[in-house]
Amino acid sequence: MEAAPHNQAETELTVTSPEQMRELGRRLAKLLRAGDLVMLSGELGAGKTTLTRGLGEGLGVRGAVTSPTFVIARVHPSLGDGPPLVHVDAYRLGGGLDEMEDLDLDVSLPDSVIVVEWGEGKVEELTEDRLQLVIHRAVGDTTDEVRHVTVTGLGERWAEAGLAALSA
Repeated sequence: MEAAPHNQAETELTVTSPEQMRELGRRLAKLLRAGDLVMLSGELGAGKTTLTRGLGEGLGVRGAVTSPTFVIARVHPSLGDGPPLVHVDAYRLGGGLDEMEDLDLDVSLPDSVIVVEWGEGKVEELTEDRLQLVIHRAVGDTTDEVRHVTVTGLGERWAEAGLAALSA
């Protein structure tokens, strides 16, 4: 059993529409910089790609952010002087770190913002400093747009990053 990291910041948010989820992504983008790893968890349809679309808008990257399920990873270069966004969907990767290593994320990480959907147990070894977002929705109610988002910053990078500002 791994001990909880000493440097951990956490905030809880309630999102009531897909547009609010995109807006959360845009606000989160203001906190991100090259070298950041963001892990997104939540069931199918929870809003992971919608949030990443907002991140892409906030980071000012090229190309429509869509689910990279079939290509595994998609790189969105910056339209300005910011970092590129590397969007990874690890859902179809069964082998964990070996298959993830084939993507060379460790090479991209210092210069990019990397967002990994379904990355639990697969990308934690890339860096001790990471942002984890868990998106929950009401079980069994597919018409309900309400999502509860837990944002946890792990490592020194996130200890003083001001995650509470996301709920503003």
